[in-house]
Amino acid sequence: MREEERIMKGVLFSPSDPELKIIKRRAHNLSQRYSQTFEEQTEERNQILQQLLGQIGEGGFMQGPIFFHYGVHTRIGESFFGNYNLTIQDDAQVTIGDYTSFGPNVTIVTPIHPMIASERRQMVDQNGDVKSLCYAKPVTIGNDVWISANVTVCGGVTIGDGCVIGAGSVVNRDIPPHSFAAGVPCKVIRKITDADSMRNYPDVLADCRVLEE
Repeated sequence: MREEERIMKGVLFSPSDPELKIIKRRAHNLSQRYSQTFEEQTEERNQILQQLLGQIGEGGFMQGPIFFHYGVHTRIGESFFGNYNLTIQDDAQVTIGDYTSFGPNVTIVTPIHPMIASERRQMVDQNGDVKSLCYAKPVTIGNDVWISANVTVCGGVTIGDGCVIGAGSVVNRDIPPHSFAAGVPCKVIRKITDADSMRNYPDVLADCRVLEE
């Protein structure tokens, strides 16, 4: 079994595998190229993202700088917005839905390292070779999710549709749909309801209005 297949199965793999290094180096270089572009270079930016990612939907925008570890393991839906310093360490699969937005300094990390120090240093792989090994768990983020500034999403987490994650949170457990969650570790504070509509904040709504469904 190839090391990339081992990643997707959620078992120990070697990050130093030559094939994985080629994928990562390509993603790092494309991330760097994107980060060096200006906002008005929309065509060049779109071309880079098409090369970098497993999927990117229409109408998306990433402010930059960005960093993707594998790139091809990330699939992003339509109308995505990512603010400054987006980091996605996508050893395992990362899936992001439509109309989802990230604030500045959002980080998604899928790899998981052993807790025991000696095991973090070295273990014996499937071929009997002594290597540094880790494993990874996928992250799934639904549609219409707002993830605020400085949030870290850990491997194995699913965030449901319509959620809002408060600034500075560390999300290490699943968040059910249409929840407001925050904290370290991130916990559900309450459900999002019609009481949260901007209709109930006329001083902020001012001369704007909510679209009728």
